[in-house]
Amino acid sequence: MAEKRIIHGWLLDPEAREKLLALCPPRYGQVIAEHVTYKPGPEGAPLPDATDCLVVGRTDDGEGVEALVVSISGSTDRPHGSTWHITWSLAEGRRAKESNAVIAALGWEAFAQPHAITLIPGWWKWIEGH
Repeated sequence: MAEKRIIHGWLLDPEAREKLLALCPPRYGQVIAEHVTYKPGPEGAPLPDATDCLVVGRTDDGEGVEALVVSISGSTDRPHGSTWHITWSLAEGRRAKESNAVIAALGWEAFAQPHAITLIPGWWKWIEGH
């Protein structure tokens, strides 16, 4: 049976999402482009404060995982050591959580001009394996 978890983070503002999809067309068939993960936790836990961020770069392993790297409160570094990102698109058989490993292994390419977007703090249920 798939494990259900509560995830805290930021959802992309719908207008910002549409703008980014036009600026950065997804390379793979499964378009994710929906959130930045903060951390797992219970529903009642405090939500993250920051709402403004910059989309500063992109990574793509050429095998089905594409992510956009973001800067939140002036940093791309997440508290536990990985990189703030939005899983942008996936090929069939690939999973969103692979974005962390792709960024760690390959790094990312900075955009010439960062793109400011608004994020909406929130939480959602994540079913492992989906």
